[in-house]
Amino acid sequence: MIKKVESYPLYDDGNHKVFWLGVEEAEDEKGILTNQYLIIDNDEAALIEPGGYFVFERVLRNVSSKIPPTKIKYLIYSHQDPDVVAGMNLWFEYAPLAKIVISKLWIRFISHLAILSGPRTIGIPDEGMEITVGNSKIKALPAHYLHSPGNFVFYDMKAKILLSSDIGAAAFPEGEWYLFVEDFDRHAEFMEAFHKRYMSSSKALRAWVRMVRNLDINMIAPQHGAIFEGENVKKFLDWLYNLEVGIDVYEHLFKV
Repeated sequence: MIKKVESYPLYDDGNHKVFWLGVEEAEDEKGILTNQYLIIDNDEAALIEPGGYFVFERVLRNVSSKIPPTKIKYLIYSHQDPDVVAGMNLWFEYAPLAKIVISKLWIRFISHLAILSGPRTIGIPDEGMEITVGNSKIKALPAHYLHSPGNFVFYDMKAKILLSSDIGAAAFPEGEWYLFVEDFDRHAEFMEAFHKRYMSSSKALRAWVRMVRNLDINMIAPQHGAIFEGENVKKFLDWLYNLEVGIDVYEHLFKV
C-alpha cells in the first residue's frame, strides 16, 4: 500500500506557485492513480485536472491548505475522461466563481455530468489559447488524439512546467509509487503498454513532441504516473518520438 502524501510544491517564487496535490493510501486499490495540480499566482488560482469523486476530499483539503477554494478562477480539464471530470459538480459548491475550461468538443457532453455548467464553461478552440491567472499565463496547447480527439496540455509559462494530461501516464506495479522519475529506463516499462494502447497514432505523437520541443521546460507532469525533470525531460520526449503506438500497433486487428 502506498503511503499518504498531502501535497508537494513544484515551483514557488513567492508570487507564483505550483503544487502537486497529494495521494491517499489505498487510492491505487480504487483505480489508476491520478495527479491533480494547483497553480496560484498572487490572489488567483487554477486547478488542473480536478479529478473524480473518490479523490475529491483529498484534493479539496490540499487546495484549502494553500488558498481558499473561492479564489479558484478556473477548473481546467485536459479532456473528458471520468477520472478527470467526474467530480465537477462537487466543485460548484466550493468554488462558486470558477469557470470550467475544456475543449470546445466536450461542452455539449458536460451538461450530462454537470447540469449547472453551461453558463460557466469556456471552450478551448482546437488551436489552443492562453489562460490568465493572476499576473501569469497558462498556454493550452493541442494534444488532439493523444488520446482524446479533443485533448490539451497546459504549459505554465512562468514555472516552465508542462502539465501533460495522459501523455506520460504510467501504471505502477502494485504497492509501488514515486513522485519523480529517477530511473527512466525502468519507468518506461510502466508507461509503454498504456501509450501503445491509448495514444491513437505515432504521427500524432511525433507532431506533439516536435511542438513541445520548442518550449523551455523544466518539468513534465502527467495526470497519471510520475513527474519528469532535468535530463529525464529530454529522455522522455526522445522515447515518445521513437515509440510506435495506436493504430500503427493494432492495425492487424482490423481483419475479417
